[in-house]
Amino acid sequence: MPSIFDVLPGIEVPVGAISKRLARMWSDPGVDGGAASADDAKATQVNFVLHLGYQTTADDAAAQFTALVNFSRRYPSRTVVLCPVAAEDDRGGTEIRAKIYGECHFGKSKQDRRCVEFVMLNYTAAARDYLESQVSICLSTDLPLYYWAHRFSASARLAKYRYMLGGAKRILLDSAIAPADALAYPWPNPAAVRDLVYSRLLPVRQTVGQYLAGFAPEVIADGLTQVTVTHCTGLAAEGRVLSGWLTRRLAACGAQGMGFEQQVGEDHKLAVELHYAQPGKRFHWQGDFTSGHAHFECTLNGAASTLATSISLLPPEMALSEAMFF
Repeated sequence: MPSIFDVLPGIEVPVGAISKRLARMWSDPGVDGGAASADDAKATQVNFVLHLGYQTTADDAAAQFTALVNFSRRYPSRTVVLCPVAAEDDRGGTEIRAKIYGECHFGKSKQDRRCVEFVMLNYTAAARDYLESQVSICLSTDLPLYYWAHRFSASARLAKYRYMLGGAKRILLDSAIAPADALAYPWPNPAAVRDLVYSRLLPVRQTVGQYLAGFAPEVIADGLTQVTVTHCTGLAAEGRVLSGWLTRRLAACGAQGMGFEQQVGEDHKLAVELHYAQPGKRFHWQGDFTSGHAHFECTLNGAASTLATSISLLPPEMALSEAMFF
């Protein structure tokens, strides 16, 4: 079975030659026969570190790399991908292997050509002490750092990477697959932590929030006794995060003392129900992520209304940008 390092694209180079080989990559002939533009290579906007944990499979690593490539087409990045040697394959030693990968693509016009660079580092547990200095050499010193920790097995183990955690403008975690204590762990810079679950729920938060914004806050809060969020097993994290968001937004409307309940429902569906003390007053929203359809049923102001709409979760590359910049 290939390792996560082996499955990623790129040309293997000596670690000490990374900078020179990246520079040579842009000086090689371009697709039109001329030299690739050095200006394109310098058009990076952010430093990005993707840290693939021990639980990452080869297929998973390839999927996350694809998400980063798609992201970089909008936000050109200097990206470092950290690929630890699996524990069962670690034979000790302090070897670090490296790959480089680059691509150019057009932006809004043929003159708007954007080039991005990737460095993959494969390292043993014994080499971890040398890793942060190597990462710092690979990154651009004048650009902000964004750090994405993917499928790490323990928060305490990840906390040893203080260079990335302390210096990153944003630390991206996915609470659907992270350790249970990840969001509450005392990271060196906790204010920088962002949950990708919350980010990919943006269409749901916008759809539900914009609909409820059509009612006065006191109408929404008056008589509210119970909030029920129903989710399928595969959307348990989304249900939990949506419940937390609703708690904060309904409290901002003046609601107090309402109960919250999460329950498991149909596959690929997510739903919100607001229960009221007044007979006939209710709010219900349900989204089906297989069909992309959602609907509202509402009787908040005495008149029953329904509305059909579309729904989706943000794709991975858009969830990254939402978590990083907003």
